[in-house]
Order: sequence, then structure tokens, then C-alpha cells
Amino acid sequence: MLDAVLAWLPYAVAGWVLLVGCVGIVVSNNYVHAVVCLAVVQSATYLLLLAIGWEPHATAPVFGDISTKARVVDPVVQAMTLTDVVVGATVTALLLALTVQLAKRHGTLDPDEVRSLESDQDDHG
Repeated sequence: MLDAVLAWLPYAVAGWVLLVGCVGIVVSNNYVHAVVCLAVVQSATYLLLLAIGWEPHATAPVFGDISTKARVVDPVVQAMTLTDVVVGATVTALLLALTVQLAKRHGTLDPDEVRSLESDQDDHG
């Protein structure tokens, strides 16, 4: 019974985190909040990759002190997860930098106000 729950639980948690992040993006009325929600969505991909690479009773793929016949997890999935973390941090930093520039230029972080400012400029320009 426990093995059956552990077989699908990581995928359910990843799906739940993805859903929470997507709902946060949809209902967000602040660009910083939207960027943080996007980071939450990105963390769902970490959970998904780790769930895919997880094996019961397996160890890290370092064979310095264990037998080469020992059961180990897939190092490719670990490398993909690490790459995903680096890309996610980079995207978050870039979006936050763009958000700072938006706040400097328009004086607001509310997407509705930014849209109304753009339509005002189109009417006058």
C-alpha cells in the first residue's frame, strides 16, 4: 500500500505546485507577484524531474566507496534538474530586473495600470 502511494504522490505534488503557481499567475495584480508565481511553477518541474529519477533503495552515483553493482539513481536526471535550477534562477533574475525597469519608467507594477498608460500614450501620440 505504501509503495503504491509513493509511486504517484510525487507526481501529484508536482501537479499541485504547478496548479498553484498557474493560478497565482492568472490572479496576480502585481508583476513581482507574477514573477514569484512563475518561480513556483518552475519548482514544479524540479519536483517532476526528481520524481522521475527517484529509485527506491538507490544511492548517489558516486562509485568511490561502493560496489559498481550497487543500485544508483540516474545521474542524467540529476544533471537536468541542476540545469533547470540554473535556468530558473536566471529567468527569475532577468524578469525581476525588467520589473524594476518597468517600475522606474511607469511608476507602477500593476499590469492593468501599465496597459491603461500605454493606451493613453497611443491616444495622445
